[in-house]
Amino acid sequence: MAVQTEIKTYLNYINGTWVAPVGEKFEPSVNPANRNDIVGYVPRSMLEDLNAAVAAAKQAQKLWWKRSGVERGEYLYKAAHILEQRLQDIAETMTREMGKTLAESKAETMRGVHILRYYAGEGARKIGDVIPSSDSEGLLFTTRVPLGVVGVISPWNFPVAIPIWKMAPALVYGNTVVLKPASETAVTAAKVIECFHEAGFPKGVVNMVCGSGSVIGQGIANHPDIDGVTFTGSNTVGKQVGRAAFERGAKYQLEMGGKNPVIVAKDADLDLAVEGTISGGLRSTGQKCTATSRVFIEREVYELFKEKLLERVKQLKIGNGIDADTWMGPCASESQLNTVLSYIEKGKAEGAKLIYGGNRCTEGELANGFYVEPTIFEDVELHMTIAREEIFGPVLALIQVESVEEAIELANDTEYGLSASIYTKNIGNILEFIKDIEAGLVKVNAETAGVEYQAPFGGMKQSSSHSREQGQAAIEFFTTIKTVFVKA
Repeated sequence: MAVQTEIKTYLNYINGTWVAPVGEKFEPSVNPANRNDIVGYVPRSMLEDLNAAVAAAKQAQKLWWKRSGVERGEYLYKAAHILEQRLQDIAETMTREMGKTLAESKAETMRGVHILRYYAGEGARKIGDVIPSSDSEGLLFTTRVPLGVVGVISPWNFPVAIPIWKMAPALVYGNTVVLKPASETAVTAAKVIECFHEAGFPKGVVNMVCGSGSVIGQGIANHPDIDGVTFTGSNTVGKQVGRAAFERGAKYQLEMGGKNPVIVAKDADLDLAVEGTISGGLRSTGQKCTATSRVFIEREVYELFKEKLLERVKQLKIGNGIDADTWMGPCASESQLNTVLSYIEKGKAEGAKLIYGGNRCTEGELANGFYVEPTIFEDVELHMTIAREEIFGPVLALIQVESVEEAIELANDTEYGLSASIYTKNIGNILEFIKDIEAGLVKVNAETAGVEYQAPFGGMKQSSSHSREQGQAAIEFFTTIKTVFVKA
């Protein structure tokens, strides 16, 4: 008889201690590949829990800031080492909890290691400049000071990389943090925080409170003792967070949606373009803010591109991400699955032609999970819902164009401006695309998804609050410039 393994209950992390939420309320985190598998129970916290975490962070911040940047960086190095040691366990947890393939989860966890090490090094880099003064007896220079307490609101699609790329720069520049992870991936977040705890961060410097967005997320945006809020998620929620932070004078950073185009020119390497379109649009089940959504193809190569695309998509293996031969896992939750299916129905109802997929997967073990087939539409017009709204699922919309110029014009016809790519061998096309496309991340002969941690990341238009994350650009959000004049 099989032995029943006890399902672990995870707690909030406040002031260096794991504590149960007020009211002792918990909710299950369910494996999207098998709804009968509970990954763990996570807190359903109240505002009292958030208040305790913020108070601890506020208390700890002054002493944390008094440490040198190099010393703060040493803590990040330690956390990186521990995270790397626990990579397999954390990656497996991520796959069970969110659904992406184990290979993707391992790569994301390793990215978290690299981010921690990168920002650990930032503690030894310059934070100001000496400026010539008009007073020959004076010294004029700038330095940077932390915001104070930073609230981090992170999504479920990158439960290791996104919290870390927000927390690491916040911490090395002298802030303390309160993390509110997505409930769907709160077990993974807890295991990341365990690495910070093991690294010996002083009490109150790192805190985590799990709970609903309407209570804990909005509570962070509203809290008078949180000096900065960094958010990644939907446009609707992001704007609520931004308004609340603005009204009380807090600094805020919003990274939101995308409707990311890829342009396939008639001179493109079509095999490369197909691979980039599939990888950019369908990996992680399309659940990336930078995922490819709209594909603009010059008419001369449209049919051949479509033929190659369909042939390749038919080869993709759908299944549990923990299996080595799985290429695409499930949607992250039942609600996300239903959202994707509703967009597919809208596409059909509005006249787009469904040429592949479009159904929920219900055969064998897939019936227990939140699986949907890779889906491809053609004859898509720009006024259609699937061409305008972010789907966050494995749905591609193919659109024929007469020229690269027309493709760029149509690609820009959206409220979003996060990422975009073009496949072409023509230097003129490349230069025109780089200049005219309205996106914060521009890629040539590469997929729309993905950005390197040492480079700035952020969008234009409604995709962000026009700030940038990652790389050395992170210092702009997590610190404030202080101008100093000294005269003996």
